Amino acid sequence: MSRHIVCLTFDFDTASGFIARGLATPTPLSRGEFGARVGAGRILDLCKRHAIPTTWFTPGFTIESFPKECEAVVAGGHEIAHHSWAHVPPAMQSREEEEADMVRAIQSIRSLTGAAPRGYRSPSWDLSANTIDLLVKHGFDYDSSLMGDDYAPYKARNGDAAKVGEVLRFGTESGLMEMPISWTMDDHPHFEFYRTPDFLMPGLQSPRQVMESWKDEFRYMRQSSDWGVLTYTMHPYVIGRGYRMLALEDLVEFLAREGAVFMTMAEAAREARRRLEA
Repeated sequence: MSRHIVCLTFDFDTASGFIARGLATPTPLSRGEFGARVGAGRILDLCKRHAIPTTWFTPGFTIESFPKECEAVVAGGHEIAHHSWAHVPPAMQSREEEEADMVRAIQSIRSLTGAAPRGYRSPSWDLSANTIDLLVKHGFDYDSSLMGDDYAPYKARNGDAAKVGEVLRFGTESGLMEMPISWTMDDHPHFEFYRTPDFLMPGLQSPRQVMESWKDEFRYMRQSSDWGVLTYTMHPYVIGRGYRMLALEDLVEFLAREGAVFMTMAEAAREARRRLEA
């Protein structure tokens, strides 16, 4: 029997991503705050109406800056997963800096939920050469930062080596499940207007048009595979705008009609592991 899993995931960054990029003036901070004050509640209401479990990749910054809003996510029955403490990409950190940030965020999550996180997603989806090793060391079950597949989770490798002019040398397979993602299935580049002195991301696309593409991605998964996992990545301060919420609810209703099985990412990773290791 065919089975097509959908993971709705939310990167609950609030202002951490802006601060990590040096954008700490009042307006960018308020953009992040919208995600906590407004967007998160709207998403939780939608999930409750449709009885959908979701995964929230939540920086320690958010847990400690917006404790009530994070408690509401837990109270709604959703998974809290690791998304660093300060939203600094691991590729920009030394091994010692990355591990210290990772441990600090684990402690924040433990204080919120009473348990260590099972899953990890790197800020800006940019792992370092040390990340997989550190995730294994600290007992994570899965990562959701790589793009080596679309619907088929796989075991993340450790130690790939790439140099200009040389053949790619593959590392060793770890025990960490990789739950693949894609920028095409992320709300941020589609919707968010983002400007720095040397960078412009125009965003502001029509949510209805984007959701039609996201529907087609599910259609193709169902058409091309008997079993698969499709991950959508969203941010409360982005998708939480009213007209985008209407389009998101339309997507959710479509997926339910088409037979999607909604799971937290931890649940989907466990099922994927059973299939790979059977």
